[in-house]
Amino acid sequence: MILSGAEVKLETAEIPLETLILQVVVAPGGKTTEGQLIEAVTIPWFGIIAHIVKDPTAIYQISPRKWEEIIAGAYKKAMWDEVILTPRSGDYGRDVLATKWGIGSVRVIEQVKAYKPGHLVNADDVRALMGVLQGDTASKGFLSTTSYFAPRLPEDPLIRTFIPSRLELINRDALIQRLREIAKK
Repeated sequence: MILSGAEVKLETAEIPLETLILQVVVAPGGKTTEGQLIEAVTIPWFGIIAHIVKDPTAIYQISPRKWEEIIAGAYKKAMWDEVILTPRSGDYGRDVLATKWGIGSVRVIEQVKAYKPGHLVNADDVRALMGVLQGDTASKGFLSTTSYFAPRLPEDPLIRTFIPSRLELINRDALIQRLREIAKK
């Protein structure tokens, strides 16, 4: 059964966030050497996004692993051809891998930092992702956070040349907006 966005909102509007985050938000498929294939998002994924849009502070009630699942679900909902959720440990600094095939395939890696308010992502975190990006040979890397980035971080001479062509930094506000737009599709 396929539900419209309005039906999903109605179905999940009354469910407390605490209940939704205990549920499966992505439907797993087979395994690869890099992790678990993601086949689809589930109804609780939409409910979590609805709660976040309504109350952005809700993002701090979600565990780091659940955030990785939410981001993997976003890629699947955005119609990426292959989405892999990497294992909790031994992921080589990659939380989600997404690939689009076609005339020239594109592979992106995403690292998710589920930080509390005031805990800023620093330049070392971003440089670490840049190293992972180089070693993985992915087309692009994303670093998403439930917090913000340290001041002047995008001005760092070792980082700024990668933005936006090879690296995107997605802060709390941009993350919420990104999820809102993907959930609407």
